[in-house]
Amino acid sequence: MKSTILVVDDDPVQRRLLQASVEKLGYQALCCSDGEAALVALNDDKSSSIAAIVLDLMMPGLDGLGVLRHMEEHAMTIPAIVQTAQGSLDAAISAMRAGAFDFVVKPVSPERLKSSLTDALKVAELKQKPARKSVEAVFNSPARSQMIASTDTMNRVSVLIDRAAQSDIPVLIEGESGTGKELVAQTIQSRGERAKKPMVVVNCGAIPDNLVESILFGHEKGAFTGATEKHVGKFVEADGGTLFLDEIGELPLSAQVKLLRAIQQGDIEPVGASQSRKVDIRLISATNRDLIAAVREGRFREDLYYRLNVFPILVPPLRNRRGDIVDLAKHFMERHHNSGTDFSAKSFSPAALDLLMAYDWPGNIRQLENAIFRAMVLCDSDQLGAGDFAHIAAQLDQNKLRSAESVNPVFDEVKLAPDYPMANNADDSRGQSEAEPNGERLPFLNGNGHIHSLAEIEMLAIKSAIAHYDGQMSEVARRLGIGRSTLYRKLKDYDIEPEAIAR
Repeated sequence: MKSTILVVDDDPVQRRLLQASVEKLGYQALCCSDGEAALVALNDDKSSSIAAIVLDLMMPGLDGLGVLRHMEEHAMTIPAIVQTAQGSLDAAISAMRAGAFDFVVKPVSPERLKSSLTDALKVAELKQKPARKSVEAVFNSPARSQMIASTDTMNRVSVLIDRAAQSDIPVLIEGESGTGKELVAQTIQSRGERAKKPMVVVNCGAIPDNLVESILFGHEKGAFTGATEKHVGKFVEADGGTLFLDEIGELPLSAQVKLLRAIQQGDIEPVGASQSRKVDIRLISATNRDLIAAVREGRFREDLYYRLNVFPILVPPLRNRRGDIVDLAKHFMERHHNSGTDFSAKSFSPAALDLLMAYDWPGNIRQLENAIFRAMVLCDSDQLGAGDFAHIAAQLDQNKLRSAESVNPVFDEVKLAPDYPMANNADDSRGQSEAEPNGERLPFLNGNGHIHSLAEIEMLAIKSAIAHYDGQMSEVARRLGIGRSTLYRKLKDYDIEPEAIAR
């Protein structure tokens, strides 16, 4: 049976040209004129036959990015190839960050379309092979993962994990999507007294609002329309073990009330039941949202927040732990080789590692693993090079690409330019907390007479360099001994506005 390619474009001429190209390549084309029609096709009973999507980004109504977001929210793994006009490459980069497999510039040549579709279907096919011979046995599986923590920020997370494992207090894990929050929860559970007990994982964001209470607390037979048999619920399944509530910020307020009672009293009341039931669980929650903001806006109960946030753990995004990227990349390559699939690539070229280091990874560790997997599937040589990550390179601006050629992949320290010797005495009577305007020296001591932290000294060095070189960021980066991408990341980390500092 021919694979079906969903073609989505509001321009009838472009749509017919794409249809002809797709059919000439031996596929069956299913055409839609806008994003709304594409969603109908994706949610249709026959959507399982759709192997890939060729998606126009710029459409009236629901555009291509809206379609990609819907696919991500509903865990649709169909590879999407987005189309963009010559002048809208920024939109294409946004689409790649939203999960698109590839992008092509209009009008796409048949050869370019063939190459992109072949690669997309090759990756999709390998991920859907039977588990014994497939990377799915280990792909994105926290239970089979290990914690890669060579940077100071992740070492601090490891210390918190050990402390959390020593008791049964509720833990709230915060961090962006893809940072490894579930792996942190798995590690806490595996190091605690309940290690041999079940750990039940619930993705709160994937449960329809009208089924949340039934999924969590269970229901009796006949409790509502469709309840043809009794269901015990996730709390009962986790009795004696650990319950991990992922994306807990997505819970509706009605379910938050019952969750608070379950935490406070240790019992749950199934839907339609006349009596409550005692449960003994260790609760770990996770969120990628700002729950404090949700409390202020009335979308999350304040009393529940403080019940959950007894022991908070913040998992840093990958861009703030770049020292781990190389180790993570090598770890993922090893995992996929151990999955039983015969990959050609056995190592990374220095240029490939530099490229991976230069990228900000908005999808964090999950995106990095997907990128490594994709490159390994498509690579026919024994080494992954920078060319195998063209979809990542396309998302870097030219400044970052230049930085990727020069920055040291394991560099994670500040190098002060020779023009800026540090003050080595304690006679700074002002104890200033900022670099002096003329940039002549940086203080060791703060206003309280104590030594600045390394982070504070780094911040002062950057501010001083910006002031001295009048905001010429290329020169600032060169004098500090770091790449421009690293400099801009540190500006963001320290909330530094160069325009306000430059003379």
